[in-house]
Formats: sequence, structure tokens, C-alpha cells
Amino acid sequence: MISLNKLTKKGKALFLAYDQGLEHGPTDFNDKNVNPKYIIDIAKKGKYNGLVFQKGIAEKYNKEIKKSKVPLIVKLNGKTNLFKGEPISRQLCTVDEAIKLGAKGVGYTIYIGSDYEDEQLQEFENIQREAHKKKLPVIVWIYPRGKSIKNKKPEELMSYAARTALEIGADIVKLQYFGKFKDLQWAVKSAGKTKVVIAGGIKKDEKELLKQICEIIDAGCIGLAIGRNVWQHPKPLEITNKIKKIIWK
Repeated sequence: MISLNKLTKKGKALFLAYDQGLEHGPTDFNDKNVNPKYIIDIAKKGKYNGLVFQKGIAEKYNKEIKKSKVPLIVKLNGKTNLFKGEPISRQLCTVDEAIKLGAKGVGYTIYIGSDYEDEQLQEFENIQREAHKKKLPVIVWIYPRGKSIKNKKPEELMSYAARTALEIGADIVKLQYFGKFKDLQWAVKSAGKTKVVIAGGIKKDEKELLKQICEIIDAGCIGLAIGRNVWQHPKPLEITNKIKKIIWK
């Protein structure tokens, strides 16, 4: 069993995600948060359990990341949102590269339901095998996407994504929260000993966000991997503290 102690505190976790630049383009950014140093500073002052970067930022801002002492999680694959066909996200960084950058964990996205699902699953298995040999935790982002999932219920797909993470050997799975509280509880049960974190997702009203976080923790998730709802916030450390109070209540 891979230890998650370097990425959790008392079994819970709050990760600051910043892979949106590749995934969405710089449209999510303003003059402040376009600068990775601003994100690193939030993670440092907010005492996050992990900071999620693609390899380019992890490499170019390595000095600042190490100085922050926030555990680095390197995303090993990625894609832009420009291509509108069946989704596939190829490996861009190796486990060895991530380790050299000081990573305490690695992440990988799989789009279940895509025509390319089998290729992504196979690529993930190679990564998981290599990372576990080197005692490195593996986080998998699992998002149901593609024409095959049309007419499927989002809440059923959420639990399928959770179960897939367990079956393929992920240590932590990042899910999008769909459906109701009971659906999320079932997804957490479906994940077994694979820990569940929820994606922060699109910008939300603060009251709605905090209410949803309460549900996430009460359902048995260990925490969140959140980005825009923190670094787009006018007071990122203030919202961070409110989130942490819910996670570690």
C-alpha cells in the first residue's frame, strides 16, 4: 500500500490545481493569476497539501515551488480544448522526470467512455506500475466523456468513474460531483480503499461552494482539488481558510 502521508494531513487533503492553462487556455486568468508565482504564494500561505502543475511550470518555477515547501503533484498528461473529437489526453511527462522535479505524487486524466479509453487505461497502467515501484502516489482524474455516454445518467457515471479508479490501482481519484448527496456516498463506497477528492470545477457563488464542500466531506471524500474557485477569488486566502475549516472540522 502506497503511503499518502506526504499529500494528506490527518487523512484529509486540499490540493490547489493549476493545470487550466493547458486544458482551457489563458481565458481563465487575469493579470494576477496568470503568474504561477501568485499561485505558489497562495499554496504556501494557505498551507495546501499539494500543488498541481504540468511539467513546464514545475520545471520553470522549480526554485519557487521548493522554497514554498508545498508538495508538488505533476500532471503527466494533458490536452487543449481546441480539438472537438473524441477526447484523449496523451502522456507528456514521465515518472522519472516528475521525481527529478521533486514531485511527491503524479496525476493522470482518463476519459472513460471515449473511443480512446483503452489507450488511456493502458498508458495509465504503465505509469501506475512505474510510480508504485518508486513509492510515489498516483492520482487519477476520471471524467466520463465522449459520444458513448450520451443518455447515461451523470450520477451513475460518477460511481463508475470511482470504481474504475479502484480497479486500475489509483491511490486517489479526482471526480466531478454530479447528482445528489446519496449518489456521492455511493461513489465513495464504490471507490473502496481508493481515496476520493472532488474537483472544484467552474466558478461558483461562495455560499453554494461552501455548502457543496460540506456535502463532499460528509459523504466520505477526503477533500478537494480546487483551482478557479480559489485563485480567481478576490481574497484567495480567506476562502482557503473557510474551506479548510470544513475539511478539518
